[in-house]
Amino acid sequence: MLEVNKENYEEEVLNAEGVVMVDFWGEGCERCLELMPDVEAFAEEYGDKIKFAKLNIKGNRRLAMSQQVMGLPSMVFYVDGEKKSHLSGDELTAEEIEEEIKKYL
Repeated sequence: MLEVNKENYEEEVLNAEGVVMVDFWGEGCERCLELMPDVEAFAEEYGDKIKFAKLNIKGNRRLAMSQQVMGLPSMVFYVDGEKKSHLSGDELTAEEIEEEIKKYL
């Protein structure tokens, strides 16, 4: 999975062609850490069709806020740089994330 931050976000996500999923997470977010192995498995499985990136909000809060990410965990899907869907919340499951991924395949 590609690590993105305020330095490379525009290039890797907003200027990317095709589908990009960004996992917004934080070190203090238990649900984020619980979902991470599943998200990394999805990146392995679907990485040839969708670009997977993760962004640690530490040091990138303004960027997260500019993308309307107000809660963690958040999975945000972009198509050709345009935000298309946003999954978020403590109740978010790996199944819901995979279901959303499959919509973009």
